[in-house]
Amino acid sequence: MPAAPEADPRFNEFIILQAQNAGLFLGQIPNPHSGEKQINLRAAKSVMDSLEMLASKTRGNLTPSEQKLLATALDNLRPLFQAAQAATNH
Repeated sequence: MPAAPEADPRFNEFIILQAQNAGLFLGQIPNPHSGEKQINLRAAKSVMDSLEMLASKTRGNLTPSEQKLLATALDNLRPLFQAAQAATNH
């Protein structure tokens, strides 16, 4: 029986940082330099694609809390991306 994965605090910090980056690109967080909210769908999609790839490649190698954090980040970002995409298409 394989050993259970061990938690790595760097993983959680990485996921949170990437989710914040996506939030910035989706206009959810003001740009720290300008204070303005801006949407960059291409950058947001790139971050989300990276998180989805990470979820796929680490399946079975994460602790339950790491898996939940990654899944929650993606679950929260997807509707924000769709809303930003819809807003820019009008």
